[in-house]
Amino acid sequence: MLRMKKCKFEHLGTGWLFAGLCTFALLGSCANMATPNGGPYDEIPPKFLRSTPAFHATHYEGKKIEIVFDELIQIERPSENVIITPPQKNLPVVRAIGKKVKVELKDTLKPDATYTIDFTNSIADNNEKNVLENFSFAFSTGNVIDSFEVAGIVLNAENLEPMPHILVGLHQNLADSAFTTEPFFRTSKTNERGRFVIRNIAEGSYRLYALNDVNRDYHFDQPGEEIAFHDSIIVPYFEFASRQDTLWKDSLTIDTIRTVDYTHFLPDDITLRLFKEKFQRQYMLRPERTQQNLFALKFNAPADSLPELKLLNGDPAEENWYLTQLLDGNSTINYWIADSTVWQRDTLHLQVAYLKSDSLNVLCPQTDTIRLSMRRQPASPARRKPKKDEPVPVEYLLPQLKPGSSVDPADTMALVFTEPTPDFAKEHVLLELQQDTLWTPVDFTFRQDSANILKYYLERTWQYEESYRLTIDSARIYSLYGKWNNFFQSTFKFKSRDEYGHLYLHIEGVTGSAFVELLNASDIPVRKAPVERGGALFMNLRPEKYYARMVLDRNGNGVWDTGNYAEGTQPEEVFYSSKLYEMRANFEIEETWNVLSVPLTSQKPIEITKNKPKDVTKQKRNYKEEGRSQSGSSSGLGGLGGLGGGGLGF
Repeated sequence: MLRMKKCKFEHLGTGWLFAGLCTFALLGSCANMATPNGGPYDEIPPKFLRSTPAFHATHYEGKKIEIVFDELIQIERPSENVIITPPQKNLPVVRAIGKKVKVELKDTLKPDATYTIDFTNSIADNNEKNVLENFSFAFSTGNVIDSFEVAGIVLNAENLEPMPHILVGLHQNLADSAFTTEPFFRTSKTNERGRFVIRNIAEGSYRLYALNDVNRDYHFDQPGEEIAFHDSIIVPYFEFASRQDTLWKDSLTIDTIRTVDYTHFLPDDITLRLFKEKFQRQYMLRPERTQQNLFALKFNAPADSLPELKLLNGDPAEENWYLTQLLDGNSTINYWIADSTVWQRDTLHLQVAYLKSDSLNVLCPQTDTIRLSMRRQPASPARRKPKKDEPVPVEYLLPQLKPGSSVDPADTMALVFTEPTPDFAKEHVLLELQQDTLWTPVDFTFRQDSANILKYYLERTWQYEESYRLTIDSARIYSLYGKWNNFFQSTFKFKSRDEYGHLYLHIEGVTGSAFVELLNASDIPVRKAPVERGGALFMNLRPEKYYARMVLDRNGNGVWDTGNYAEGTQPEEVFYSSKLYEMRANFEIEETWNVLSVPLTSQKPIEITKNKPKDVTKQKRNYKEEGRSQSGSSSGLGGLGGLGGGGLGF
């Protein structure tokens, strides 16, 4: 029969053959055939099958460990994520080969010691990357396996962020010097959520530390390393307990609830607050001369004292030949040259005496000789040489009123100039209050900023909805370089009370000096208020969403202070309110905040937590829908399925 059909086709001709092919393609398309999708995702992590030596083996003297799983596996960054205790001086070799993990130790094993290979979350299957969480392997060179555990969490001391990938270690040596001179006795590492478990601990007393171990030597020897230390001695113990385990028939139906006895290792709720000691090596960066009459000395950290300058190429005509302007918290110092015989020189040779950190991070006197050259800039078209009989354009001294025309009651009004104005005084400014249609002169307090000599503050008891006008007549103010001001006038108005909200927080649970900061959605402080008479008051808040953080300000300096290990000083305590304060216009909120009512580990709202918990379980794959979605898109003859509408009828 097949042979007869073949002969029939041979007599049809190419036209009929092409039509037949089109019909065949069309029929294939209508059949709605789909590519096999392979079924649901594998969502199960690798399973441990066997090992050499055996799990929890004793009297093991070899240096090679082989662990076998039920599927192909991989290890993510083994040099960083696999922690071996006791710590190894020589890095071990850790690798994945097929279904096996092979570990080769390079150090001589200690006698009567329990060794733990903590893989943290580094092992995953090779295809779907399902992570085998918190897997560790232990063996002993003696006749027992140490089995105690301690657990907890590491938080950033300043903002309570969970800190991942931080080394946490125990010391048998209870002396404070052990942390800075000896490697840890037992170690582990925090997971993505900042949590840690140190396993296979022997009975005894320990000191507990956390360390961002930059140089991987298992002890604190770099001032820039982040650290944490527990004030109390840790004594591991256990108790017998029971819990309820639920077995499910499916995702909605419970099969069995049973009571399971287990060994509960304690303590398991330790909180370590990670901090970096106040450490910045102080040194001078490259000086700059940005204008003929201005040069800047920059430091990598705020200077403890101002440098002493001496001009080397000729004595200045004036004794005080410069004025200083401090910026960026004293890390940048602008020098405005007052002596024209100095600033008109193309090159300045200076001797600068300042404090610089030595190799032990001690500030020591340092003297440098610097050369500052002013490169001549080509004249721009806007500053061309005027033609004959053409008036020379005047370059005025330009004051600026900040913050602007629409002002919050909490704002500070200031006049800022582009050059120093040594003779500027209160009498040069006229401040008027609008009353109906009239402008009435009013008094105000006038002062120069203690650091920025270009800024002057205007202070007064401002009221809601008040309108002011500030006027400076022409040529009333002269700069250090002879520029004078043009006529200047600016108006500003304070907003209505109805545009703001007010928040009062009753603080409970702590005593002593403290302050509260309101934070925006990026966890950045926008307002600060001291805790006085048991509460913190925030007036005139814009209608926005706020979060709150409180700092126990031990020294009363109004800022959060870090800790110091050598002095045994913990960083100042920080607490977060777990609430969101949604401020509305013309609205008042009064809340009671007990800072101890919520555990420290759960206080920070998840909305402003940067290191949010990650879902390690992959979303289930709807393979039925995948099959349907692929239909019609994989015809064997491609675009031929869309040709023609008729069939051959056979």
